[in-house]
Amino acid sequence: MRKSIFSVSFLLVAHAMLAQETASTRSVYQYNIVSSQADIKVDGIESEGEWNIHQSIDQFYNHNPSDKGLAKNRTEVKLTYTDQILYVFAKIYDEGSRVVQSLQRDSDNAHFNSDSFTIVIDPINTKQNGVMFGVNAGGAEIDASLSVESSQTLYSETWDERWFSSVKNYDTYWIAEFAIPFSSLRYNENNREWGINFIRGDKIENFYYTWTPFPINFNAIDVNYMGTLVWNQVPQVRSNSVFVKPFSTASTYKTKVGEDYHTDGNFDVGVDIKVPITTSLYGDLAINPDFSNADVDQEVVNITRFDISLPERREFFLENNDIFTNFGTDNFRPFFSRRIGLKNGESIPILFGAKVTGNLGSNFRLGVMNVQTKKSGDIAAENNTVLAAQYKVLKRSIVKGVLINKNTTGDTSMDDLSQNFGTEFTYISEKGHFNNTVSYHGSTAKDFSNGHFVGLEGSYNSRRFGTGWVLHNINDHYRADVGFTPRLFNYNADTGEVIRQGYSFVNPWMKYRFFPEKEGSGIVEHGARTWHHFYYHDHSLFERQNNVAYDLFFRNTATLVLTATNVDIDLQFPTNFLGDEFDNLPVQEYNYWNGSVDFSSDIRNRFTYTAGGTIGSFYNGNISTLYASANYRFGNWGNFNLSYDYNNIDLPNNYGNVDIHLVKFNGALSFTNKLFLSNTVQYNTLSDNFSVFSRLQWRYSPLSDIFLVYNQNNNVNGFDLSNRSIILKLTYRFGL
Repeated sequence: MRKSIFSVSFLLVAHAMLAQETASTRSVYQYNIVSSQADIKVDGIESEGEWNIHQSIDQFYNHNPSDKGLAKNRTEVKLTYTDQILYVFAKIYDEGSRVVQSLQRDSDNAHFNSDSFTIVIDPINTKQNGVMFGVNAGGAEIDASLSVESSQTLYSETWDERWFSSVKNYDTYWIAEFAIPFSSLRYNENNREWGINFIRGDKIENFYYTWTPFPINFNAIDVNYMGTLVWNQVPQVRSNSVFVKPFSTASTYKTKVGEDYHTDGNFDVGVDIKVPITTSLYGDLAINPDFSNADVDQEVVNITRFDISLPERREFFLENNDIFTNFGTDNFRPFFSRRIGLKNGESIPILFGAKVTGNLGSNFRLGVMNVQTKKSGDIAAENNTVLAAQYKVLKRSIVKGVLINKNTTGDTSMDDLSQNFGTEFTYISEKGHFNNTVSYHGSTAKDFSNGHFVGLEGSYNSRRFGTGWVLHNINDHYRADVGFTPRLFNYNADTGEVIRQGYSFVNPWMKYRFFPEKEGSGIVEHGARTWHHFYYHDHSLFERQNNVAYDLFFRNTATLVLTATNVDIDLQFPTNFLGDEFDNLPVQEYNYWNGSVDFSSDIRNRFTYTAGGTIGSFYNGNISTLYASANYRFGNWGNFNLSYDYNNIDLPNNYGNVDIHLVKFNGALSFTNKLFLSNTVQYNTLSDNFSVFSRLQWRYSPLSDIFLVYNQNNNVNGFDLSNRSIILKLTYRFGL
């Protein structure tokens, strides 16, 4: 079966590479920008004389859920500039009904699930990265950095820059105006062509429209299918601005130590500094950084044999992080920033963090990071250095490399030293349908020499058909102290040992999608997927997982997914993930089946919900799960979500019979598009934790905020207080 899958895959690859490429969207769709002869006021008002002389873009194409035909509702876009600012004007026509989920800034839900307008720009014009600016019809802003991973363009809303917008609503249209300072963009003044595209979200029609037409299997923000912004003369790069963002925090903590409580107060200061090195290369320095305003981690139920990764939420590690983190795959990351400054969920003080990121020329991208932590209790101080580089070859392909050095500092400076190094070559076809990555990573450390990882991963995607392959091998000696390699670590529940065991991994997958042609069809897309995981040790198969799913996407934005899974495990070590009061699962072969169903309702309604569950066998017993989540939206100012996850695991004899409950409440209040209150309450019987998190944020000036944060954790049994903190943080950003 695997041979046939790979045969089909590589035949399609060959076809893709030999196929004739059509003219690029950048050569066909061009906008000749001219400087403004009038003062532009960013007020959402189409004042006479401001925009009359400028070229208008007024034809958009359908992109999703169908990439056929012209947009139903008209959109007009114009651009101009002065010597300091790029201006964008968008007049967005409709029938007067609009969906605005929230006024919250940098929110996926507020932006892409609302009527919205987005501009994406590739100023370096390399089709490798870029930036994004957008607003929804309520005026909520989002800005983000763009990066390419496996030929798909992804965005990170943690990128934050200084810009301005204004939105006004009218009976049959709404207007959005942007003012983007050139100091907020990285570009070369000798480059007179920039990649650019515009995306409109029309949620009443449930459509996304784009200026350039391209296949639905690529995201609307795709950097490869942009048009071109043509400059007669690019404004002079202003590279002498240093941005300084000092902050201060006042906090009080109450922590349970043994049977007593310890109360402590603290006042701290720090600063973030951004320094231009060249026109497209910037340095960032964070002295005594504080991450108290970061979002709280969402509780999860982990009933696997291995650790799971939680997303990075700290600002310093997130901005321009793709150059450091886009190595490896989901279960193999040579660099995982949550290994720095965090230990078992607890914060470790960071003395400073410094990094340099950006472009050296149009084809070479560089990232250097150094972070020094402080000694904390029994945890030694550490220094972590990461060097990453990317070089563009051919038309869209990349050669990249990474070097990671970690060592303890102070009295034990050389007792714990480890290094990781690796190189990857990613081939991406001109149109992005085919991509393939070849990887090699190595490691050296005390008693762990000659560690290695070798990988091959790729895919072919057309509008309807997609297939992919993953082949990895990692040996016992690979060590990634600042990485994420969960399957290397196997816990022997009988002896209490953690045993390193290398493995090989094979993952072929395939999908096919149907797009109903019948006008008015309630289903806009449906199709089947199948994916398979095979794990080998010493050339012997010890675990496999076969999955098949069917997806249905409805015109009203609802979705339905049906999944069936079969797992066969030759368990290598005695295992227990349900608690010490139960017997350990013995080493033997386990084969089990389960099926699941997942449904999400129309996201445009004020009341929305998701529900689903799984039923079937699990190891030598049975499993039943149920989850439900309900959200109610009050206008555009309030979203309140309540979710419940239930897991029942029933294993025979004394191997385990448990009920696991996870209850979460998330509330977000947007008093204005500058003042937000978010609240999270979580109850998890598996982690034995009840937590409350509340954060008030006021963006009183561009890139300047006041935060008031409350955090509390209680033990589920008896609800004894574990810890509590109240933090006030003030930041202010100014240029020098």
